[in-house]
Amino acid sequence: MAERDVWILGAAMTPFRRYPDKDLIDLGAQAAMAAMADAGVTIYDMDVLGAGNLAEASSGVGQRLQKQIGQTGIPVYNVTNACATGATALRCVYMAIASGEAEMGLAAGFEKMGKMGLLGASARSDRNVYEPSGRYGAVMSVEGRLGTTLMPGVFAQAGMEYAGRNDGVGFEQFAKVAEKNHAHSTLNPLAQYQKRFSLHEVMNAEMMAYPNTLLMCCPTGDGGSAIVLVSEDKLKTLSSEQRARAVRISASVMTSDPWTEADQVQPDVNTLTRDAAAKAYEASGVDPQDLDLVELHDCFATAELLHYDNLGLCAPGEAGKFIDERGPWRDGRIPVNVSGGLISKGHPLGATGVANLYEVATHLRGEAGDRQIDGARVGLTHVIGLGSACVVHVLEKATV
Repeated sequence: MAERDVWILGAAMTPFRRYPDKDLIDLGAQAAMAAMADAGVTIYDMDVLGAGNLAEASSGVGQRLQKQIGQTGIPVYNVTNACATGATALRCVYMAIASGEAEMGLAAGFEKMGKMGLLGASARSDRNVYEPSGRYGAVMSVEGRLGTTLMPGVFAQAGMEYAGRNDGVGFEQFAKVAEKNHAHSTLNPLAQYQKRFSLHEVMNAEMMAYPNTLLMCCPTGDGGSAIVLVSEDKLKTLSSEQRARAVRISASVMTSDPWTEADQVQPDVNTLTRDAAAKAYEASGVDPQDLDLVELHDCFATAELLHYDNLGLCAPGEAGKFIDERGPWRDGRIPVNVSGGLISKGHPLGATGVANLYEVATHLRGEAGDRQIDGARVGLTHVIGLGSACVVHVLEKATV
């Protein structure tokens, strides 16, 4: 049986920051209730719930969330998939609706990380990371800065390998990515950081894992995001106001690493994204040059630059040229991470994938305020969870 079309009916996210006065379920509930209010529906309209979280994934966070927003006996999918956790939870709900098993569902990603760092709760707190107040907070360990099998090293090495294969890519091009995202964040009131940095400041910040300096790395923090999905059949029965704000998901794709005979120590961040993007473009009929905006996984500045190429936003090998020509800026050819990206918006792991869809859907609705991309009709979201998974969604502003 052919899949049914699935639409975003409601979307919300909390500001990303640290919440000493809220627990994990508080953050998930805040986002979930706001998304349902945005959709004009309640928990009693939901047929399925997808809950994405890493820190407390084994504790049944979806069922705990229901205790706060309403226990109705619906199926609950508790999902953990590294940084792709939230997008995977949303895809579970998407598949339930696309298959005809459900008519409406709620996907929520939420995380409370505090200052645990990218290495987990046991990471040593002996290095400083900038906080938007101007203070510095310790979150990154020496091992995280020097190790090549941990995330700073993985993406530093991937960036350097790309630079070695392609002319016009170097330290300055990677730094320009962070310069852009910090600038974009100043227009996003939900971003964890909202401070602009010059290219000089980015390049001269403390080096974490070359070529990524401190200001080229994402922060950790707390937050939640949630989205209400609905079948097209159900959407047709709703009010004209609800239908007018709905956004169609024209492709939902997830990939994982294929087997290879090579002795591969480093995760392959490129193949994951290239495969997912190719399938998403084929499913949606959208060409990458048709995209009005993209929210992609910029856990480090090197990662974003790689994905310009992996997602087909530029010609092969020309990611350096793309950033030099300001192609991914808000006023460029294909705006990328107008939210500020993970580097500035923040990266509460379980919430990230859902928050990316929130951002693109908000622009397609024409509701993004000062950061609005004028006339946005088609957007793409991308997230990688190393260990490994990649999820790509194509969203379109359409009419029912």
